[in-house]
Amino acid sequence: MGKDSKPKSKGKQPAAGASEDGASKGAGKGKGGKSADGLGTCTYVKARHILCEKQGKINEAYKKLQDGWLSNGDKVPPAEFAKVAAEYSECPSGKKGGDLGWFPRGKMAGPFQDVAFSTPIGVTSAPFKSTHGYHIILSEGRKN
Repeated sequence: MGKDSKPKSKGKQPAAGASEDGASKGAGKGKGGKSADGLGTCTYVKARHILCEKQGKINEAYKKLQDGWLSNGDKVPPAEFAKVAAEYSECPSGKKGGDLGWFPRGKMAGPFQDVAFSTPIGVTSAPFKSTHGYHIILSEGRKN
């Protein structure tokens, strides 16, 4: 979807808490169908993440992100997210600033995929648990 493109609405209003581009967390998780907010319809997501085995450590990383970027809400610049990922992440991707690159729908398991495909571009997710541990995701892009 191009910069000037707007998702087509089918009579639905954007959900409360929608971002400037009309996207909101948790909405439009359909597989392939069009949604009013444009989330859940893409085939690929580009993301960074922080993975920690212990909940206390992921909460510490999240607090560090929040403390540094309170005025931006949940929007942390990728370079700053990368610094925190390099410091806290226990995943090998942490050495690359948590960069996972582009990945298709169906590659990541359960909650990780759900959060990655429902977090608006430029937004940092709240910490969440998966089978691999605790994560924070920064969504960097979407494409079909």
